[in-house]
Amino acid sequence: MLIATALWWVTPELVTALDGQLGAPVDSYVNGSQTWFSGEEQTLEWRLHPVGAFRMPEGISHYELWERVVDEIAAGRSVEALELGGETRALGTLWDGLECFPAYGDDLEPATLSGRATALLGIAPGLCGLVDHDKVADAWEATKGAVSIVRLLGDQLQT
Repeated sequence: MLIATALWWVTPELVTALDGQLGAPVDSYVNGSQTWFSGEEQTLEWRLHPVGAFRMPEGISHYELWERVVDEIAAGRSVEALELGGETRALGTLWDGLECFPAYGDDLEPATLSGRATALLGIAPGLCGLVDHDKVADAWEATKGAVSIVRLLGDQLQT
């Protein structure tokens, strides 16, 4: 099944927009993923995906990761040298990008999804179109998380 998906690459501006518009994630995962939901008529799911072969910074939990990164960026820290637990890490070693799609299997056209997501975040997605989430999940699981979900999504959206 193909589902409308919008995709952004991670930047400090994207992190700031997510925090400002959606707040803290509703769920944080050990694999580094962060999740939000928005909307009243048709709920959108937002997933900040970790880099392939993600490793949690030492000294913090997956529940602390988002807030620590947001605090570091808000304090003006270089995104190349975020102090996270017992490590200094670059933003790009944590997350590759953000995916937004209609939650609960709702049907939504890619252009409509892109417009709603852009209106909420204030940043247009880099790519938008239809993807096969099952194919992405199968590839990610086959590599035990060593491949980037954002790259897999981007590959589908660019073809």
